[in-house]
Amino acid sequence: MSNDLIAKTAIDRRLAEIIAPVIEDLGFELVRVRLQGGKTATLQIMADRPEGGINVDDCGDISVAVSATLDVEDPLEDAYHLEVSSPGIDRPLTRMKDFETFEGYEARLETNQPIDGRKRFKGVLAGVEGDEVLLNIEEGGETHTIGLNFDWLSDAKLVLTDELIREMLRQKKEAGVEIDNLDESAFDSVETEDDGETQDDEGAHRADAKE
Repeated sequence: MSNDLIAKTAIDRRLAEIIAPVIEDLGFELVRVRLQGGKTATLQIMADRPEGGINVDDCGDISVAVSATLDVEDPLEDAYHLEVSSPGIDRPLTRMKDFETFEGYEARLETNQPIDGRKRFKGVLAGVEGDEVLLNIEEGGETHTIGLNFDWLSDAKLVLTDELIREMLRQKKEAGVEIDNLDESAFDSVETEDDGETQDDEGAHRADAKE
C-alpha cells in the first residue's frame, strides 16, 4: 500500500497500484509517482533498484513496460507525457527504509499537521524507532533528537551537501553505474538557507515517452 510520500492524490495512488507490480517484476522499486497537470499532463515515475543504482537504460525499460500496462488498464482519460527517472542525489525519502539507509545525512521533512507549531524540520537523520523517524535538530546551540511519526510526513528529501554527493558518487562507482554528463562543479554552493530546491537533480537519469 503506498503512502502519501509515494503517492499523494487519489489518482496517484490508483496509478501506484497499477505501476508498482510492473516495476517490481522488472527488479526495481517504485520510489514516487506524481501526475502533474498542464496543457498535457505529465506522469512522473521515480524508480530505483533495491540496492540502489539505476541507469538510463533501466528507465527506458520501465517506461516501455509501464506504457504497455497503462494502455491496457487505461486509468487516464486524457493524453499524457510519461517521464521515468532515477531518484537523483538529493532524493526524496518515501519509505521507512530510506530513513535508515541515509542515517547521518541532512534532510528536510514536512508534516501534514503542525508539530509544536511548525510543519518544517531540517536536521540530520538519526534512523528510525518503531513508527517514528528520528531527526537530530539544532536549537539554541544544542542538538536535540525528535521523533516524527512516519504517517505524519507529507514530504521528505535529502539536502544536497558535498558529503552526500561524495557518498552517492562512491556508491554509484562501486555499483558500476555511469552518471551521464555529471559536472561536479554544478554542486558547488547549491545548498542555500531557503528551500534549496534543485529543479532537475544532477545525476538523475531520465527516460521520456510521449503517449
